[in-house]
Amino acid sequence: MEIVFLGTGSAWCTPEYSCDCAICAKMNQMGEERTRTSILIKGEESILVDCGPDLRIQMKANRFKRPDAVLITHEHGDHYLGMDDLLVFRRSTPVDKWNPIPVYATEEAWKAIEIRFGYLLGTLIEKRIASPGARLEGLHAKITPFKTFHGPSAPGSVGYVYEADASGADFKLVYTSDFMRIEDEPSILMEPDILIIQANWLNEPEFNRPHHMSFQSAMQYIRTWKPRKATYLVHISDMDHVPGDPGNNFMKKIPPESPLHEPGSGEPYPIPRCHDEWQKVVDRISAQYELPYPIFPARDGLKVVC
Repeated sequence: MEIVFLGTGSAWCTPEYSCDCAICAKMNQMGEERTRTSILIKGEESILVDCGPDLRIQMKANRFKRPDAVLITHEHGDHYLGMDDLLVFRRSTPVDKWNPIPVYATEEAWKAIEIRFGYLLGTLIEKRIASPGARLEGLHAKITPFKTFHGPSAPGSVGYVYEADASGADFKLVYTSDFMRIEDEPSILMEPDILIIQANWLNEPEFNRPHHMSFQSAMQYIRTWKPRKATYLVHISDMDHVPGDPGNNFMKKIPPESPLHEPGSGEPYPIPRCHDEWQKVVDRISAQYELPYPIFPARDGLKVVC
């Protein structure tokens, strides 16, 4: 099986259009772009997790066929507003051979999704309910949603645990999506083969108004859950303060509460401005804080064979 990282960026993509902060300027200089976060799991079934506004670009870049199912993590636009783009699969299929695509989301998330895309029900998509703690019905793979807290604007927020046979062995993937915390951590989250977790910032901000996860806070989940093969970071944004950057006064920038620092010198780690800098900083932190699990900031288009 294979995991394809279709997008690895935040709600406004990274770098952001019209922004000249130090992070966006560096990424533009490097020719890098992170589209809205989404993955495709290619196993016995093809499972699309989230379909944001960049879906058409992501489909063209990765040339994937109609998914067997779509999992929506929550009701924020960057995670479901590309649903219309799935119509291309129906439009190019003979009328008598089309069956709607099953789309799973929580009852709370469907309240928002149906307001926007109710006209697609029964023709393009089939509504299915994702209930935290209960295996999704109608799929070969064992997929179990778990409740996450992503603030009052996303009461339907969940992550997903995907379990299947990969190359003759049991395989488990934990996908957190956007979240700030998990109130009650189910045991199913423990010891996945692969963990995909949000890292909207490097450092935890002093005020987490969008209710996202920082790498600083994610470190504790990584220690607790003990991913056996690797952790991949997604939803990487441009919201960290970079020392000396005039863009630090932009509305989106939030100062760190207590930035990660090197255990020996006490100096804060440099804020990564591009992919390579993210990997270098994460490698240093992992070594100095003795995280025994490989951690990789994911790139758009990255393919991981499991």
